[in-house]
Amino acid sequence: MIIVVATLKIVPGSEEKVFAAAKDVIAATRQEPGCDRYDLHADVFEPTTLVFVEEWASRTDLDLHFERPHMAVWRAAIAPYLKSRRVKVIHPDHIQIIE
Repeated sequence: MIIVVATLKIVPGSEEKVFAAAKDVIAATRQEPGCDRYDLHADVFEPTTLVFVEEWASRTDLDLHFERPHMAVWRAAIAPYLKSRRVKVIHPDHIQIIE
């Protein structure tokens, strides 16, 4: 199992637009092979900090996820609002950080 914790910082005031765009990518991702969990959370105290928590059956499933068309749509939709992104990919024996 691979666990992903992706933290996004977005522009203040863009929360509604980002969550609207996220609905489609969440629904599509949850249908992907190997996706066991794909949830989006907003920080209660900092609503411009969003966290995706994901569980994948394998690294191959995760790599295929990054290449799906709905991911390209999602990236384009949030690009104007994204300030930063940090992704931790937690493997059984190590953690990979993508920034």
